Amino acid sequence: MINTNQISRIALIALLIIGCIFVLYPFMAAVLFAAVICVFTWPLYQRVWRQLGRRDTLAAITMTLLLLVALILPMAYLVMNLADSATILLDEAQATMRNLQPIAPEWIKNLPLVGAQLAEFWQRAAVSHEELMRLLSQYSEPMRKFMLQGVQLVMGGFLQLLLVVFVAFFFYRDGAYLAKIVVAILRRLGGELGEEMLQLSCNTVKGVMLGIFGTALAQAAVALFGFWLAGAPLPLLLALATFFLSVVPVGPPLIWGGSALWLYNHGDHGWAIFLALYGLLAISSVDNLVKPILISHSSHLPLLLVVLGVLGGALAFGFIGIFLGPTLLAVGLTLITHWVALQNKRLDEGL
Repeated sequence: MINTNQISRIALIALLIIGCIFVLYPFMAAVLFAAVICVFTWPLYQRVWRQLGRRDTLAAITMTLLLLVALILPMAYLVMNLADSATILLDEAQATMRNLQPIAPEWIKNLPLVGAQLAEFWQRAAVSHEELMRLLSQYSEPMRKFMLQGVQLVMGGFLQLLLVVFVAFFFYRDGAYLAKIVVAILRRLGGELGEEMLQLSCNTVKGVMLGIFGTALAQAAVALFGFWLAGAPLPLLLALATFFLSVVPVGPPLIWGGSALWLYNHGDHGWAIFLALYGLLAISSVDNLVKPILISHSSHLPLLLVVLGVLGGALAFGFIGIFLGPTLLAVGLTLITHWVALQNKRLDEGL
């Protein structure tokens, strides 16, 4: 016989859960990223907590201020300078197009497959003023819109990071209590396996975040020295852009490649060649040298999943999805791999 009261209670609980998810959905990315950051920095928080006499609120405030300095200040500097830099870059490109030499450089002519077509297009654009104006009008407005969308994405990321830091304060302050609740739920649902999966998830988050932020910081430091030495404009801004784009495989080459091209167009051919070689051999090599050291093999993502995590995370969660996407994929991949290995082990033991 159907228990009507029990079904009603289950339906009400289900509706309550759906309602909570619906309310929290706009902030889900910030909450998840705040949780990831808190898991990653929890050992540091515990050290601060002990130094401050085991006072939860004071330790949480201290960690929040550290996050503000580490994340918000660099992002604020990037946001304040990015719009002006994008406009200057577009004006620079238009000025370069207007001052084209009548004959294309030899290296363009020698490009395989497309060299002859590019050289012919170059000559028509340089000789014919109408052709050049048509070209500029055709591509300048889409490029301007693209740069504006990039600026809006970064500004949206800045606001998201502010929300992340705000949520992180409460995770720090009430982290121990929340951890007990999560452990109790997983123990109830999955027993020892649930607790083991939780521990594995935490270790994976720490490994991936250490790899992402450690590699980003190393690349930004190496890039800052190269930009400063070569005389590139706004080296600190370029280094910050390298930091935030380092998780994208083609991100840093866009920064140092564009800087090298800027130097070349301004007559600094030697420094342009130096920066191109420095970017290829030093900046881009940091990812291959540092990341394998920082990330354990169990949480190391294949390149395909890194790209999918970055793009999918950005589409799903905005700017912070660049960091959140690979982390979530790494946790999911590690849990699935561990579960499959555990099931195979049980089958072998049963045989």
